[in-house]
Amino acid sequence: MSVYYFSFGQSHVHRIDGVTLDADVLLRVEDDDQVNARHRVFDAIGPKWHTQYTEENVDFSYFPRGYVEVPSI
Repeated sequence: MSVYYFSFGQSHVHRIDGVTLDADVLLRVEDDDQVNARHRVFDAIGPKWHTQYTEENVDFSYFPRGYVEVPSI
């Protein structure tokens, strides 16, 4: 299982299962396939997200709230 992180633009604010996703936080998604992870996020919130990162290429210093997980994604 691999870990992927999704970032959100300044105007992309989502509230899912009581979790706020915005420009200050990353969404953490575990999946065997990066394309499937992207489809899961797209199915949950549509195209209003910014970038998908792997664990190796994410820089947490840009995201003051760190990362969150949303069980339904």
